[in-house]
Order: sequence, then structure tokens, then C-alpha cells
Amino acid sequence: MGALPDVANPLLTYSNLAASITGGDTMEQHKVVKRIPTVVIGGGQTGLSVGFHLARRGLPFVILDASARVGDAWRNRWDSLRVFTPVRYTSLPGLPFPARGPQSPTKDEIADYLESYAQHFRLPVRLNSIVQRVSKEEGHFLVETGTERWETDNVIVAMANYQHPRIPEFAAKLDPGTRQLHSHAYRNPAQLQTGDVLVVGAGNSAADIALELAKTHKTWMAGKESGHIPLRIDTFFVRQIFFRLLRFIGHHVVSLRTPIGRKNRPRLLSRSTPLVRVKPWDLLAAGVQRVPRVIGVKNGRPLLQDGRSLDVQTVIWCTGYHPGFSWLDLPVFDPTGQPQHDRGVVANVPGLYFVGLHFLYAMSSATFVGVNRDAIWVVKALAAREQRNSRFPALARAPRAVYS
Repeated sequence: MGALPDVANPLLTYSNLAASITGGDTMEQHKVVKRIPTVVIGGGQTGLSVGFHLARRGLPFVILDASARVGDAWRNRWDSLRVFTPVRYTSLPGLPFPARGPQSPTKDEIADYLESYAQHFRLPVRLNSIVQRVSKEEGHFLVETGTERWETDNVIVAMANYQHPRIPEFAAKLDPGTRQLHSHAYRNPAQLQTGDVLVVGAGNSAADIALELAKTHKTWMAGKESGHIPLRIDTFFVRQIFFRLLRFIGHHVVSLRTPIGRKNRPRLLSRSTPLVRVKPWDLLAAGVQRVPRVIGVKNGRPLLQDGRSLDVQTVIWCTGYHPGFSWLDLPVFDPTGQPQHDRGVVANVPGLYFVGLHFLYAMSSATFVGVNRDAIWVVKALAAREQRNSRFPALARAPRAVYS
């Protein structure tokens, strides 16, 4: 498939018009306010998939991403990271993943693919754009970054609800000489101090990192396992048959459309996913010592649930993330802090949408397998809203090109 309709031109028009009206020094004096019908927040696989479908419909938009390069959310993870899914299930719409073979892609291959995807379809991604606030007034949204303010009719939050590393408060009481890292900042064993290391957590990230560290450090792993897939995911049977079955279950069976999906959604949202690549016996064979969860600090050392304290020189917190949507100054959150929506559409804030959330519609929603379906649904809802506004212009605010 070739390039999509050039939806970047409206953005360039607004930018040029802003410069001609306000003068070249305005950017240094205050935030330039620009007008665009739709703002997509997040330029990872979710935002790019959304952008693809917006562009296919000829709907002008801009994608705001905090990173310096498209794909940096993957590029800046630990060096040895590999995704679980085979290559055939790691593509976005319109452009197959370039790699072939039995191996699952590395994180750098994923990052480079996303960058080439944005370039291939000429998607209007604005990098180094950290969104600081999204609010709504007089019928339109205001999206504020460090240097710009975007006025828009629609905002699509194309991000997972895992944005800010979660570290327990008692971590501050550990001995100052203990090196502490969240898995978000971990890259390789060279970051660790000499001596023992404690990996706090028992999910997939913790297992991958503990297995790697066990080659060079005495490694402890704290937490209760949440189950595991008993098969080796790199075998021919798993790649060709099991993943197809797993994809069908996660995409069609465990969804909000089925009773089993609706029943299990709360549990799946609150629990770690089962171990996929690393098995419990892999950790045992590598010498990783399993211990109960960490509940506090005693004499500057991590305190375990069984009363022991561990004399370790490095602690790696694989303790998950906060949703990270504090910049959304809108009434969209439930008492637990999670966005309220119906398959990504926020009913009480018209024009606001989410894509990429864990189990937004199905167990596959936050994966390459599921994000495209959710993007199609949300863009379809947005297009219908735009059409209604065009039919009843009295109900929609007349668009303006730029505000100074």
C-alpha cells in the first residue's frame, strides 16, 4: 500500500498562518495556539494505528509524542528484551513487519519498524511534545505542551495505562548505599553494583530480568507467581498452532462481548499476566532464589513477608506502573483512577477517546494483535461525530484557523 492522503498539509497551513499573523518571536514569548480537528496523544503502535485510520478517512490530525524519535518507548527498554508474539502478529495495518523467521522481534526491531511506519505513511507526528494538560472549555479541548496549545474538537489518548513507574513508599527507607532501579530504567547488568541483587516482582519483566542477572550476580526474586504458560513459545507447535489459538481466545472469547470476558475482566485488570517465555524451572536452574514478597524495610534492608531481611546491594523494582493520566483535567475517572469509557468512547465528555488501554475491549487490546480493531472502532465513532456536527452546524462551534 502506498502513501495515504496527505493529512499533514492542514497542520502545516495552521503553523504557517500562525507565524504570519503573530510574528517570528511569538514562540519565545508565549505558547502559540493552533487549531486542528483531532489531536492524538501518543506516537507508539497505538497512536500510529489510529493515525493510519484517520488518514484513510481524510480526517486532519496531529500526533503528539514525548519521545525524541518514533519508537523510543521500545528503544529505551532493557537491551535483551524480545516480544512474545511471532513476527506475523507484530504488524500494524497496511505495512507488514519486515522481518521473517521463527524468532520473535527484538525491542529495537519493533522501534525501527514503528519509525519506518510513520515515515511510510507520512503520519504527522510531532516529537518532543510532552502533553502537560488537557482541558475542555466552550465546547472545544485545549491540549497544552511545553511550547504549544492545540485547540481541537477531538482528543484520542493513544497510550497504555502503564505510564509512571510504581515504587513503594518504603523504598526511600533503604540504605542510601543500595542501588535502586525500576524495570523502566533497567538496561543491562552493567548498571548494578557488585554484590547480591533483589528483583521485586514475579511477573514477566521480573522473570526476564532475574534470569539475565543470575548469570553475573547472586539473584533473589520476591513475590508470588501468577501462573505460567507450560509450553516453550519458540517451538514450531507454539508459533504455528498455539499462538493462533491464544490469539483467537484473547481477541474474540475474552472480550466484553462474551459473558466469560465480562466476568474475568476485573481479575485480569488487577493481576499480573502469567509467565510466558521464562518458566519457574528456568529460574530454579539458573540459581535464582525465590522469596516471599517485600513488605517494608528493616535496618535499611528489604523486609520480606516471612520476617527475613536481605543484605543486597541492588534492588530492581518490577512493581508495575501508575496509569499516568494526571494531565487529563477532565471528569473521566472512576474511584480507582481508571478512565471510564465504552469501548474507548467517553460518553460524558464527547470528543474524548481512549485506545491502547489494557482490556479496553478484549484481553488483546493493548497488544499489536488487538490495537488495530480498537483503533478502527474509535475512529469510526469519531468520524460519525464529525458527520453529525457537519449536518447540524448550529450544534458545533465554527472552526477557526489560529488563535494568538
